Amino acid sequence: MRLLYTLALHLYALLIEVASFFNKKARMTRWGQWHTNGILRDKIDRQAKYIWFHAASLGEFEQGRPIMETIRKRYPQYKILLTFFSPSGYEVRKNYDGADVICYLPFDTPFKVFKFLHLANPAMAIFIKYEFWYNYLAELKRRNIPTYLVCGIFRRDQLFFKWYGGWYRKALQCFDRLFVQDEASARLLAEFEIENVSVCGDTRFDRVLEVKRQAHFLSAIEKFVSAGELLVVVAGSSWPQDEEVFIPYFNEHTGMKLIIAPHEIHREHLMDIESKLMRPSIRLSETNEQSVTDKDCMIIDSFGLLSSIYRYGHIAYIGGGFGKGIHNTLEAAVYGIPVMFGPNYQKFREAKELILAGGGLSFTNERDFKTLMDRLIDDTEYRQKAGHIVSDYVQQNSGVTEKILQELPLVSR
Repeated sequence: MRLLYTLALHLYALLIEVASFFNKKARMTRWGQWHTNGILRDKIDRQAKYIWFHAASLGEFEQGRPIMETIRKRYPQYKILLTFFSPSGYEVRKNYDGADVICYLPFDTPFKVFKFLHLANPAMAIFIKYEFWYNYLAELKRRNIPTYLVCGIFRRDQLFFKWYGGWYRKALQCFDRLFVQDEASARLLAEFEIENVSVCGDTRFDRVLEVKRQAHFLSAIEKFVSAGELLVVVAGSSWPQDEEVFIPYFNEHTGMKLIIAPHEIHREHLMDIESKLMRPSIRLSETNEQSVTDKDCMIIDSFGLLSSIYRYGHIAYIGGGFGKGIHNTLEAAVYGIPVMFGPNYQKFREAKELILAGGGLSFTNERDFKTLMDRLIDDTEYRQKAGHIVSDYVQQNSGVTEKILQELPLVSR
């Protein structure tokens, strides 16, 4: 089965190479991996000890970030090697100053695995949440390099737990320890005699608290929300399906203001949003000191600000619930405001727990959304109570980074 797995990866690599002629993402993956060995030769200090962190993409990077940054502060004798598989992670964080070396991870084929580990020569390897590359894990184990999984989460429908997945489950046995998010994951692993497990939680709670401490003051938005002192709804990472739900409500309710931070900010999407709005709006890029005071809606047409913008809201609408799944609820919850989202949230533990606690509010259609919004606007006590619930939830689940670091074999100077 391992041979078939390796052959499949060779085929996948070939398909990426063919696709690179007409697909930008495939081309970036191919060229990024092609440069990896050169980056390692030029930048790896052969006299230093490296801790290798691997993140599939941007979301996993954010989960690993608190651990990387704490190690960097507390254990300066170690250097950090950070790899990505996806261009959407690498291209955004290739200049991240919390790592010493950043590159793409080559495909999980034996020769490329051998070459990568020979050049990188890590003292420790940490995989974040997903991506269980069998050949990398087996070779790390063969070389006696301590290897860990952090923020892992396991479901019964994964290949490891199928009747035909026993060979792949051996990859999990290559980890020295698996730090998982919840008890359900630990119980599932125990069923298959994988006992080297610690239930620690999700480092994203630590990350959002740090982001809150570093939140930017945005003068244009400050003026926008203070003009008129109306209730403010922040719609974060919205898609057209979301906008079909909350924009009609906004158009009919003059007692609220709206900040829209769409997931995609290309020209056509921004114009589509504007065509639906029946009240005065402005794009962030067009604001000046006087231009926002008479506007009811602000459209955020730049990336990287959403985590700071939530601080200005009284209610958060989290986008993606009518598509593949909701976006980050914790970025908003950390500010102690109710979080609302569509029906596709089942894969997100924090969303389910927030609903059970009473601070997360899900709806299935425009009518349900209207019912929830009416109550949030009219019942101040209810809105504030929901906000306190989500704030407490974030605080109670923080401290994960420390739990993990206590179990890693890091040596202080």
